[in-house]
Amino acid sequence: MANHKSALKRIRSNEAKRVLNRYQHKTTRNAIKKLRELTDKKEAESLYPSVASMVDKLAKKNIIHSNKAANLKSSLAKHVAAL
Repeated sequence: MANHKSALKRIRSNEAKRVLNRYQHKTTRNAIKKLRELTDKKEAESLYPSVASMVDKLAKKNIIHSNKAANLKSSLAKHVAAL
């Protein structure tokens, strides 16, 4: 158990950040799955910018690596273009 007031606060703040990061990451993964399952080009083109934005936000907050974000966006763009 933590002995300092600041350590207790750090435990609380880490838990709050962990929950928020987990929520954002899961939401983004679900959006990516939804985009990959689409077969209609118009729908996919309208959904792609929001998914790319979500991926960028995760990379900016270091929830995922920036290279992973670039790879995800690239593969999704290819998928949308191939429809």
